[in-house]
Amino acid sequence: MTNDYWLEAKNISCFKNEYEVVKDLNLKLKYSENVILIGPNGSGKSTLSSLIAGNEDYEVTKGEILLRGKDLFELDAEERAHNGIFLSFQYPVVIPGVSVTNFIKTAINANRKAKGLEDMPASQLLKKIREKAKLLDIDSKFLSRSLNEGFSGGEKKRNEIFQMAMLEPSLSILDETDSGLDIDALKIVANGVNKLKNKKNATIVITHYQRLLDYIVPDFVHVLFDGKIVKSGTKELAHELEAKGYDWIKELASHGI
Repeated sequence: MTNDYWLEAKNISCFKNEYEVVKDLNLKLKYSENVILIGPNGSGKSTLSSLIAGNEDYEVTKGEILLRGKDLFELDAEERAHNGIFLSFQYPVVIPGVSVTNFIKTAINANRKAKGLEDMPASQLLKKIREKAKLLDIDSKFLSRSLNEGFSGGEKKRNEIFQMAMLEPSLSILDETDSGLDIDALKIVANGVNKLKNKKNATIVITHYQRLLDYIVPDFVHVLFDGKIVKSGTKELAHELEAKGYDWIKELASHGI
């Protein structure tokens, strides 16, 4: 076992409703890396994110997933969150009557409690909120609004990026975070990912659009098809994929390239 990698998925295979959705998948993510997982719908991208986050709807038949050398399959979803895994949602939940600030306060203190720490002092929490809001260009009025109630697509993503900034996860997974967003909203997501990158975290961005890569410069791009990573490369790979289309990837996969 090695801790050279932040995350290691080794020979993962899993089923859902008797259908194999991930097949002998391998993925390694080093400290401070941002990676893009790109592929057509049904290729296994969201399944992989669900497996990492602890979704129990899938039957894992082979392999392991390690976070800093720790076996994730020994932890439930809540324990994984307390170990630093953050998963954004394509359709975030609306919670009327609970402000953005109160929600993040509850989340932070739940994480602290799991680590045997007392609640974060109010003054320290307020200072942190102000620092992160300034970093991400978030207005104070936004923080007093009910969580996701009446939020535009861009506002929902701004809120998720703010949660990332406040919770400081070691691994963030943004699943189809750019789906249905306009250019301004895309920039919000990309700005957050770029600004929050540091030596103590890593990010997986899952998408089937190339356009997000106009604003995020990933360390690696991995192309998924039929439950496997069939090709890996740099940002240029995504541009090549856009030019050639997924038929090119199907051809590669059929020949085992």
